[in-house]
Amino acid sequence: MITKQDAVNAHYRQEFYFVNNHGVVKRCRVNGACKTWKTRPDEFKLPMKFGLYECFYITDENAGRFFTSEELAAEFAMAK
Repeated sequence: MITKQDAVNAHYRQEFYFVNNHGVVKRCRVNGACKTWKTRPDEFKLPMKFGLYECFYITDENAGRFFTSEELAAEFAMAK
């Protein structure tokens, strides 16, 4: 699981691993800087890119499906 600290420390083109609803592990990369707010200290928004054209954000709501290593993502997918 990605934490807010992992997202803030992420650098451009760093890779994270995502587990989709079917249990398939996919690799995606950071596409910009993490956005945080002073008034909402638990929230963050990290822009990501998958493939050539798909862009999305890792937020505090969906961070439980992203991992820093492929092994951790595979363990999560197997446990699911």
